[in-house]
Amino acid sequence: MSSPGQRVLVLPPTRRDGEVTRALLAKAGLDGLVCSTPHELCEHVALGVGVVMLTEAALCDPAIEEFVAALALQPPWSDLPVVVLARDRQPPAVVAQVLERLGNVTLLDRPVSARSMLSAVSSALRARSRQYQIRDHLLLQERTEAALRESDRRKDEFLAMLAHELRNPLAPIANAVRLLDKELPAERHRAVVEMVRRQSAHMSRLVDDLLEVSRVTQGRIELRKERLLLAHALLPALEAARLMAREQRQSLIFDVPLDIELEADPARLTQIVGNLLTNAVKYTPAGGHLRLSARVLAHWVEIQVRDDGLGLDAALLPRVFDLFAQGATTLDRSRGGLGLGLTLVRRLAELHGGEAEATSLGPGLGSTFTVRLPCLQGAEAPGGAAMLATSPQLAPTKLLVVDDNADAADSLSLLLQMDGHEVRIARTGPEGLDVARQWRPRALLLDLGLPGLDGYAVARALRADPAMAGVAIVAVSGYAQDSDREKTRAAGFDAHLVKPIDLEEAYRVLARALAPSTLGRQLAKGAGLH
Repeated sequence: MSSPGQRVLVLPPTRRDGEVTRALLAKAGLDGLVCSTPHELCEHVALGVGVVMLTEAALCDPAIEEFVAALALQPPWSDLPVVVLARDRQPPAVVAQVLERLGNVTLLDRPVSARSMLSAVSSALRARSRQYQIRDHLLLQERTEAALRESDRRKDEFLAMLAHELRNPLAPIANAVRLLDKELPAERHRAVVEMVRRQSAHMSRLVDDLLEVSRVTQGRIELRKERLLLAHALLPALEAARLMAREQRQSLIFDVPLDIELEADPARLTQIVGNLLTNAVKYTPAGGHLRLSARVLAHWVEIQVRDDGLGLDAALLPRVFDLFAQGATTLDRSRGGLGLGLTLVRRLAELHGGEAEATSLGPGLGSTFTVRLPCLQGAEAPGGAAMLATSPQLAPTKLLVVDDNADAADSLSLLLQMDGHEVRIARTGPEGLDVARQWRPRALLLDLGLPGLDGYAVARALRADPAMAGVAIVAVSGYAQDSDREKTRAAGFDAHLVKPIDLEEAYRVLARALAPSTLGRQLAKGAGLH
């Protein structure tokens, strides 16, 4: 069946006339619909029509006024063609008046040949088709203009929000400059310096977000994919969110199987999940619940962040990942940020060949954000136990630093001692092995390229010594290829840190490696701390 805009509506004087006319139209490949009354004709006109065919008999019927009134209400783009079959004589006055009010009329004298009638109808349909094209163009133009107005409105809101967010840290920094120009007690001086550091870091994050979303939207991001364990890649994002959630007394559940593998850019994967977790913490009230989970579907690794927070309005859901889109904001902007995180999530997921979506039952009913990334062939997801994301802090303990680079060993040792740890240093492989056996540290931070005995040999010797069971051994190396990590894993290392190491990351790794529970041990090894 043709589109409604190509239908020919026929209002014949008799049923027989209608059947003959419809048969002629069908033979010519035209879609004809016979109406029995002017009211029925109007009902079908409202659904879309190409041409209306009438006879003068219909124009004499007072009920035709309903059709004439409907034509008067046509939108500006529409000028419905009407083909009228009339006797070759002066029409009655009432018919003449109706013809004038019909507008776009083609008058055919009866009797008329089938060829002439079909020609008139086909010509009218072509003209009607152009009207529908004009309508579609006008609708598209209207939607485009509305979208541009909405985009401008959102950009204006974003710029106002950006100014607000940048002024927030600028105010205390400006105050700090004035304070530092005065004589301050040492304690106050340290507090002011810490405030400047904290607010400067906040400004840096805002600027970084702006630059990052610009690079991503312009396609200037190059992924550095590698085969990795999902749980390992998510740990940095998890730890950052855990600290935020703890401040809000929120429960954060980590439910990610330890052996899901995929090919992804680890830094970008951390960024994706970090943005989702940060968003969930911000929009979940104190005491709320958050859950980070993952599973393998047929062709996807599906990562979900679910919360029981403020939820999303149905009107916002279709554009929640759009640039400059945001939900209702309050004057105090208590949740802060620029609202760019979700845009980055979707663009980074798409760069990986994946997708992102948001669902919510409505305001106050929480939200679920789902990211799907292509999985490795043959990847499976066994049921992993869920656990609370409460990674322990590293309590003061005995640590042995083995590194032939004196500056590196001494500076790391000093940092560890300032945090309350008891630290000793060894400069060679044999010395490290001797100190470890005599002093019995809880953990070694072990360089690989050591004189006398390399780090691999030291680790293997310690693992073979029953007296050293339970000691954690962490590789500290400038080598970071998969092959290097595989070598340290095979030699018995618990983890592999890359120089220059981040002290907080080192503490996280050591805390997990020293965890007394079997599950903590599994996370330290199975979750890819290598």
